[in-house]
Amino acid sequence: MTGSQPVSIVMIEDDEGHARLIEKNIRRAGVTNEIIPFTNGTDAVNYMFGADGSAKVSKSRALLILLDLNLPDMTGIDILKRVKGNDVLKRVPVVVLTTTDDAQEIQRCYDLGCNVYITKPVDYENFAQAIRQLGLFFSVIQVPT
Repeated sequence: MTGSQPVSIVMIEDDEGHARLIEKNIRRAGVTNEIIPFTNGTDAVNYMFGADGSAKVSKSRALLILLDLNLPDMTGIDILKRVKGNDVLKRVPVVVLTTTDDAQEIQRCYDLGCNVYITKPVDYENFAQAIRQLGLFFSVIQVPT
């Protein structure tokens, strides 16, 4: 990913097998950016928004968010709403990567400001291929800082 500072990928994914697969295949695509993994929404929100909830802590960070919708403690939709409703974080690209292929859910995510919506393929090889392609996308994307 290009820009004035390295972009950190905030990966919010509760399935550890999926998280390992995502990281491995993003690396296979040649992306060397830091990946900051979270297995629940609470820890990810605390990281991005800080103790005061203002997100000022993220003002100097170049971020890209990889978001699963199905989390144990809150929905990815809630996180997406908070990110896109915050002045500091609203321009951060959000890639929704989830098992949900419901047309209404997809529309809702785009309406809330997600930048890319990817349905996780069920079988391993297609999932790995989709993530490698996502990694290639990450290698050329411009992220606001």
